[in-house]
Amino acid sequence: MGDKSPKSTQKKATQKQTITDGANKKKQALVTAQQATKAKAAATKKK
Repeated sequence: MGDKSPKSTQKKATQKQTITDGANKKKQALVTAQQATKAKAAATKKK
């Protein structure tokens, strides 16, 4: 069985949060890039 000490539990939770944060940043960067592309296309159409 795994280590159930508070320190070990905290460490695992922190690692999991770090992984989640990384994934969220990637998603946010992708969304931002898509929005920028749409904005450029819209600006080009207006001209």
